[in-house]
Amino acid sequence: MFLAPTLVLFLLIYAVPILTVGVTSFFDYSYATLTFSGLDNYRSLVSGTLTGREFVKAVGNTLIWIGLQITVHVALGVLVALGLSRKPFGWKTVRTAYMLPNIVSLAALGIIYLNLFDSRRGLVNGVIRALGNKDFSVNWYVEHAFLTTTLTWTLFAGLVTILILADIASIPEDIYESARIDGASGWKIDWYFTLPLVRNTIGTSVILAATSMLKEFELIYMTTNGGPGIATLNLPLLIYKKALIEQNYGLANAMGVVTIAIGVLLIVLVNRHLLSSRFEST
Repeated sequence: MFLAPTLVLFLLIYAVPILTVGVTSFFDYSYATLTFSGLDNYRSLVSGTLTGREFVKAVGNTLIWIGLQITVHVALGVLVALGLSRKPFGWKTVRTAYMLPNIVSLAALGIIYLNLFDSRRGLVNGVIRALGNKDFSVNWYVEHAFLTTTLTWTLFAGLVTILILADIASIPEDIYESARIDGASGWKIDWYFTLPLVRNTIGTSVILAATSMLKEFELIYMTTNGGPGIATLNLPLLIYKKALIEQNYGLANAMGVVTIAIGVLLIVLVNRHLLSSRFEST
């Protein structure tokens, strides 16, 4: 009885729409028509047509960004958390500053990055010119679009840092005292005690980082809109274009099914390898 309200909300808000997406992915579903087409939409995704090439590029970009998120992004967040856990001078200020990109609107961040990397008046080009290269002028979102887009989120792991910091704070001090008595210090304590004890939180951070790339839309839309060409196209942006611009809902829903499948697979893999069991040292 207590679970009933939650189950009803889940069915109405998530389960029924997901089922609808799955069913309509087998239809020629546009603004005015709904005709059963079997696997035609899925065949289009792997064909050599423009849509097929766009889809392959979008999946490739999305998987690369997921890989960078669960490695560079999470690892950086863990390293910052380990550093801040020692409470050096000004650690609270650093913690607050590092969280700022996570609390600012993504649309606002998109505008900030467009100005930051502007070829004429941007801060990045301006600093390089000030350092001596007076003729330096790079249109970052054209010449290095994929790298520039990646940098807009990969280096700011504020949420991961806060989660790991909270978990480190819950570790009993007795464990560290015992480690010091046994002769452990510095990085050995972090490697053999802290990291194993926060394993589950790291796994949760990996899931959050990976799934965030399956719904990353605003920053790419505001900065490159998937361009130049399809260089920075990802699955959410391609689904948006097929559904809301071209009104090809059947094809967009087929892409949605693939996106959901990738997300489920990621969660299963992380649960199996990071969250299924704790280290014996815990």
